[in-house]
Amino acid sequence: MFGTGIAMVIFVVTIAVSLLGLYAAPKLIQRSLFRPYWIRQRGEYWTAITSGFVHADVTHLLFNMMTFYFFAFPLERTIGSLRFAALYFIALVVSSLGTWRKHRNDQEYASLGAAGAISAVLFAYIVYYPTHSLLILPIPFPIPAPLFAVLYLAYTWYSAKQARGNINHDAHLDGALTGLLFVAFTEPAAYSTLLRQLGT
Repeated sequence: MFGTGIAMVIFVVTIAVSLLGLYAAPKLIQRSLFRPYWIRQRGEYWTAITSGFVHADVTHLLFNMMTFYFFAFPLERTIGSLRFAALYFIALVVSSLGTWRKHRNDQEYASLGAAGAISAVLFAYIVYYPTHSLLILPIPFPIPAPLFAVLYLAYTWYSAKQARGNINHDAHLDGALTGLLFVAFTEPAAYSTLLRQLGT
């Protein structure tokens, strides 16, 4: 399941940095937060990237890394490390744009998490493997990947309505659209294959 490419690097670095911030260096999380208001005021552009490598708590980290584990490694093997890296980091930035537009005048708003990038990975994977399923314990039956994606977005919508903590739930939808568009631009033939697989 695991690989040795960019997905592994992102996986290890995200876990390490998140745990370091949560248990040893809380200032690391504060410095990494994406604050839309301060993008123009202080030029903190890098936080569109750094905020994707820190998490609000262990549950948030586990949920994102579980999704990454199931979809990122096989996707990288399918599209290659270079395209995977481009997808991941483009999604981090693009998904932050929606957050910036929504909260650019709010001095107090700050967000974190890899939501946008992981959503992009998930939905790009589904274009290539729409009929695949995954087994997530303790659920006793396989979950089709498209159903998992729908449940993922539903959870995100519900969580965004609760608006607790710094988790950037709003980035999920922007990330999902980024993943779909990335495949459309880099390998449009994948959608023809998708339609054939769904038609069989």
